[in-house]
Amino acid sequence: MTEKIHPIVELLQQDQRYHIEAYQFVREALAYAQEIMKLATEGEPGEHHITGQQLCEAIRQYALDQYGFMAMTVLNSWGVYSTGDFGEIVYNLIRIKHMKKSASDRREDFDDVYEFARAFDPVFELSGNDDP
Repeated sequence: MTEKIHPIVELLQQDQRYHIEAYQFVREALAYAQEIMKLATEGEPGEHHITGQQLCEAIRQYALDQYGFMAMTVLNSWGVYSTGDFGEIVYNLIRIKHMKKSASDRREDFDDVYEFARAFDPVFELSGNDDP
């Protein structure tokens, strides 16, 4: 009896650039974009679609929320070094039917969305003078 290999396991064997955590994180960031950031454009009835650029921004914000100063280090440890890597991950997930794309989506939508080295610096907001 032959057992069928789960698509994500097969994907990880075929494309070893990214760790499984990177795929999981991108899927979590998509949910974050839709549920927390309320990013979506109207697509097919009952579907909420976001663009590659919107997903990259959601990933950036979600990474800072989850990992703070360590966000870029964590992403790098999973093999992710640019927004183009997010596109590769997304299109790998589309290929195994774990994500969907619209007719207007392109892999290139993820290229050079922001500069990685600067994008993951946490933003600090200064409030008024709290000195007594």
